[in-house]
Amino acid sequence: MTHTFLLEPGRWILQGSWLERNQMPINLKGMILVAWNRDNWFTMVTKLIFPDSNRPDIASQYKGRLDNGERQYTFLLQHGSLGQVEGEGWICPDTIVQRYWVLSDKQRRSGFETLHRVNNDTYYLTSGILAGHFLNTTMEASLERQPSK
Repeated sequence: MTHTFLLEPGRWILQGSWLERNQMPINLKGMILVAWNRDNWFTMVTKLIFPDSNRPDIASQYKGRLDNGERQYTFLLQHGSLGQVEGEGWICPDTIVQRYWVLSDKQRRSGFETLHRVNNDTYYLTSGILAGHFLNTTMEASLERQPSK
């Protein structure tokens, strides 16, 4: 089984829920664009919107490198609400797991994402952001690959 998310260029639609500590879930929608260049570098741009809330949108841009045949990669991320972030990812048989940490952050924020492959066009995402040892936010969403034009 091979992954289509991240390992192939494409456009993905995201839909799910965002949950903050002691709050009710918020509906979430978004888009993810993945692009690759010839030197095994990828760029991933995300935009998350909260249509039924006054919560501001979150835009992020990843840049990472994954050599052919490798199962682990590193990335830099400019996150709309966290700032500068570094992270690592693992390509597992059925999931892609990412862990990241916010640079120069007094709150010691870090996070994780797990993308479970349902089929070539669908993934299920769960993620969380921690401050120190405490889980502050979580997200769960379905990702649907959009047909290429």
